[in-house]
Amino acid sequence: MANKKNKPKSYKMHVKTGDTVQVISGKDKGKVGEVIKALPQESKVLVQGVNIKTKHVKPQAEGESGRIVTQEYPIHSSNVMLYSNKQNVASRICYTFTQEGKKVRMLKKTGEILDK
Repeated sequence: MANKKNKPKSYKMHVKTGDTVQVISGKDKGKVGEVIKALPQESKVLVQGVNIKTKHVKPQAEGESGRIVTQEYPIHSSNVMLYSNKQNVASRICYTFTQEGKKVRMLKKTGEILDK
């Protein structure tokens, strides 16, 4: 990765926290979920119900038993595409301006505006 001298810069991503996305490549291809967290420094996103891994956790306190935890892990942002729940279709995005002059994200296929 990067050492202390050259920190990675923050990258602009096409998805934000709260967006509904569809996975377009990998073992979870075709799954639809909501972005829980965006990690722009790594260009990765955490999607609900996607890339689930099991982790074995050791017991912390004496007398406590260990457990197996399943949790989502980040996937690269290029492997997801924004998804329209109204039309059930994945689409690329473009940027457009509203009547008030605010720049918003819009789905190319449906014309649906994502930002409020």
